[in-house]
Amino acid sequence: MIRHLLKLVWNRKRANLLVAVEILLSFMVLTAVITLVVFYADNYRRPLGFEVDRIWTIGIEMNEGGGPGSVTVQSDGSATAPAADEERMRRRAQRELVQQLLLAMRDLPDVQDAAGAAIVPYGGNTWSSDIQVGGRRYRYGASAGTDELAQAMGIRVTRGRWFTAEDDGAAWRPVVINERLANEMFPGKDPVGRYLDEERPDEQTSLRMRVVGVIQDFRKDGEYSAAENFLLSRLTLDDATETVEPVRELVIRVKPGTTAAFEERAVARLRAAAPDWTFQAAPLATSRETALRVWLAPLSAIGIVAAFLLLMVAMGLTGVLWLHVTQRTKEIGLRRAKGATIVRIRRQLVGEVFVLTALAAAVGVLVVIQFPILQVFDVVSPTVYAISISASLMLLFLLTGACAWGPGRVASAIEPAEALRYE
Repeated sequence: MIRHLLKLVWNRKRANLLVAVEILLSFMVLTAVITLVVFYADNYRRPLGFEVDRIWTIGIEMNEGGGPGSVTVQSDGSATAPAADEERMRRRAQRELVQQLLLAMRDLPDVQDAAGAAIVPYGGNTWSSDIQVGGRRYRYGASAGTDELAQAMGIRVTRGRWFTAEDDGAAWRPVVINERLANEMFPGKDPVGRYLDEERPDEQTSLRMRVVGVIQDFRKDGEYSAAENFLLSRLTLDDATETVEPVRELVIRVKPGTTAAFEERAVARLRAAAPDWTFQAAPLATSRETALRVWLAPLSAIGIVAAFLLLMVAMGLTGVLWLHVTQRTKEIGLRRAKGATIVRIRRQLVGEVFVLTALAAAVGVLVVIQFPILQVFDVVSPTVYAISISASLMLLFLLTGACAWGPGRVASAIEPAEALRYE
């Protein structure tokens, strides 16, 4: 039966070529949309690595211009010694003021925990870096936080510990990494206590990073983002310590029942402590909703375009098949005259469309499977591609089968006498 259908399709290859191209394009569009949907769904079910409820973030815009914080630069681009001293004094003053801000927040009756961070989830800011360990280079996202950040954000440590006072005065920078980065760097080994930048010269040991703990996979961009390597370094507000990144965000965990009026009280308290700085407060849940809408915007746009495209393809495919039935009235009438039943005529017409769909889809599958093989989009797993291809094939056969059903019914209704008109 299949061999006969292949022969019929081949005998009408010129007429079927356009239909096959339309089916191929439909498959590619379906696969693209479904891959994005499955990718989002697969990411959504994974843990975030932090909590969202009852957490507020307060962005800090520091006044860094003019005054004692200015830096004098020589003609070769290097800062003079007095300018470097002024820069250190300015950073120290900033750290002291941030410490006062955290104390002011902890004094509020609605506040349960308060911490400082360089980058917060859903903020839209990105800090990425790479490092070489054991002769291999690893890329990771990064942020930094104070000792209270894990408790304030509900970050769960799976191995080792979070930053504590034990790290004061250490000859290395304490960091925590997520499970994904730990498994890539130290497969089958305990990463706690290991140095990441082990290839640094000994004279730069104060800049070396040492793993003190491992956390869950931390996805700062939200539920729809792919899992990534992530590293968190320690931020300190001690006068004697030089921070790598300043505190740009305050992370506040409020008590249950805290209302939106907390924003006004918190900002007023912060402005009283630092009148020259600007503060922007928002619940993390609100930032989450905004970020999720941004993630879903391209999916919605692509989905609408794909829906219209598939509708046009369905209408075109139905019209072409209807024309084929009209042109094959003689052939179908003769088959009916020779004893072919209505069911067999309908099955033949639908079967030809399914064979044509299978041939076009086979070409599409060969194209799509190149993406995971060549790792064109390495954040998309082969499992996501496999599910997307399977779902696309199922929907494509449903689409073409529905388009072929109407013309098939018309073809099966042709009486043998109709063939006499073409004699």
